Amino acid sequence: FCSILSAFIDVKFYDYRPAKLNLNNLTSEKIDLTNIFFNDNSVECISCMHTIEHIGLGRYGDPINPQGDIKAINELKRITKSGGNLLLVFPVGKPKIMFNAHRIYSHKQIVDYFEGFELKEFAFILTDKAEFLVNPQLEKIEHPVRPYGHSGYNSGCFWFRKK
Repeated sequence: FCSILSAFIDVKFYDYRPAKLNLNNLTSEKIDLTNIFFNDNSVECISCMHTIEHIGLGRYGDPINPQGDIKAINELKRITKSGGNLLLVFPVGKPKIMFNAHRIYSHKQIVDYFEGFELKEFAFILTDKAEFLVNPQLEKIEHPVRPYGHSGYNSGCFWFRKK
C-alpha cells in the first residue's frame, strides 16, 4: 500500500520490521508502536492497517505484552493532531486472541478504545463474499445473517477524527 501511495505523494512508512524499498517518494523506517518517538498532537493523518492486532503477541519478534495493542492505540491517539485523521483496519468478529497470530475485536471495542475521537465512517469487508459494506447496520455485523468467513472474522475499516 505504501509503495502504491508513494507514486502520488511523499510517504513516510514506519514498521517494526521496515521494508527495504528504494522509491523516490517513500521513506521507510523502524518504529515501535508502543513507544512512538513523535511529539504529542503532531501528525495530521495516520493509517495503520492490520497491525495493532499483532502487537505484543510475539509473532513478529516483538516482546510478549498482553496490553501491547492498547499501548499502541494510546500512542496513536497521543500523536494525532486535533482535527487529524486515523485510518485503521482491524479483524472484527467475536472478540478473542489467536495466540501468536492476532486479536479479533468487536466494533464496540474499537469505538470504545478511541474515546475522544469521532467515528467518521466505518466499512465492513465480508471476506468470504468479497463484499464491502459502508456504514452497515451494526446488527448485520454483530449478528450476521450468514456466518462469518472461514477465518471466523472479517475486516473492519475505521475512519476516526480527533476531536
